[in-house]
Amino acid sequence: MKNLKLLAVIVLALTLSAFTINTDGEGYKVGDIATDFSLENIDGNKVSLADYKDAKGFIVIFTCNTCPYAVAYEDRIEALNKKYEGKGYPVIAIMPNNTDVKPGDNMEAMKTRAKAKGFTFPYLMDKGQKIYPQYGATKTPHVYILEKTKKGNVVKYIGAIDDNYKDAAAVTETYAEDAVDALLGKQEVKVKETRAIGCSIKV
Repeated sequence: MKNLKLLAVIVLALTLSAFTINTDGEGYKVGDIATDFSLENIDGNKVSLADYKDAKGFIVIFTCNTCPYAVAYEDRIEALNKKYEGKGYPVIAIMPNNTDVKPGDNMEAMKTRAKAKGFTFPYLMDKGQKIYPQYGATKTPHVYILEKTKKGNVVKYIGAIDDNYKDAAAVTETYAEDAVDALLGKQEVKVKETRAIGCSIKV
């Protein structure tokens, strides 16, 4: 009986750990200015937000190869880039995990995965794990939508891509799309923050 109770507690803890909102006071909040970065892409080149001279903003997504949640969202991340890159909001994917802990997320694995899935967006490595803590990302995937302004890249949305990681066909709330559509329409983002659903970032 004790073992069953312990198992129930463990399962509950694991379930709750997949649904997290960053409440530790660290990282960006909506309205903050996100600093730029220079990270290595799978093609060997360094990529910065400043490289995108004509961008109106960015869909920055912390993701990886090994997390089942991230894998479930790969096609939807690609669809976001195809829909919005031409409108000025490209996807910038960043792999934040410690590759000593998760060797399946190393650069060679990233290259292989990107080629197999036909990614059309940059897939960058957060070498040294310096960028994801600045953002306050805790999960893969974890989305930050930035709007380029004269003041800098303003954080306009933080959280999940949508409300159903299991089944894209069953999605009823497209948080990331709604946020970008609002920004493109010069409107206020209605839902500014949601719970990021995914695996914890490995440090």
